[in-house]
Amino acid sequence: MLLFREKIPADWLPKVLANLPAVLVDHAHLERKAATSALNLEKYRDLFPRVEELNAIAIEELQHFQLVLDLLKARGIPFGQPYPSPWIAGLMKSVRKGAREQVIDHLLCCSLIEGRSCEKFQVLAAELKSIDPQLADFYGSLVASEGNHYATYLLMARGIDEAEAKSRLEFYLDFEAELIRKPNPLPMLH
Repeated sequence: MLLFREKIPADWLPKVLANLPAVLVDHAHLERKAATSALNLEKYRDLFPRVEELNAIAIEELQHFQLVLDLLKARGIPFGQPYPSPWIAGLMKSVRKGAREQVIDHLLCCSLIEGRSCEKFQVLAAELKSIDPQLADFYGSLVASEGNHYATYLLMARGIDEAEAKSRLEFYLDFEAELIRKPNPLPMLH
C-alpha cells in the first residue's frame, strides 16, 4: 500500500495526455536514472549484503529503459534531452550527509519515486485504454515492478535502522506532499 499524503495534482493527467511524446522521452530518462540509482546505492556499506538485489533492480530498470526506447522508435519520436524534475530534485537535495543517514534517506527517496511511478502508471493505464490501448497495456505492465521496487527500498531502509527509517519516512511523507503541490509546467511523469 502506498503511503502518500497528497494526491496527484489535478492538472497532471491532462498535461501528460496532451504531450505523450514528450512524456515518453521523459519516461525513458527516468528509467535510465532509476537503473543508475540502484547501482549508486551499492556504494553504501550497509547495502553490501543487498548488492545482488540492487543489481536485479538496475537490470530491470534498464530493460524498462529499452522498452521505452523501442516505443519511441516505433512511434517515430526522437530520443531527446532530459529535463530535471523539480519534485525529484527536491527529494534528493534533502538527503543528509553521514554514512547511515545518507543511505536511509537515499533509499527512502528512491522508494517514494518508485511509489509515485507505480501510482501514476496505474492512472495512465486506466486513462489510456480508450485513447491508446498499446500504451495503456505498456503502463499497466510496469505497475507491479514499480510497486515492488517501492517496497524493496522501503524494507532496505527499515532493515538498516527501523526507528530512524520510520522517523525519516514521516519527514519524507510530509516533505513529498509539499513538493508535489508545487506547480510544474512541464509535461513529465514526475
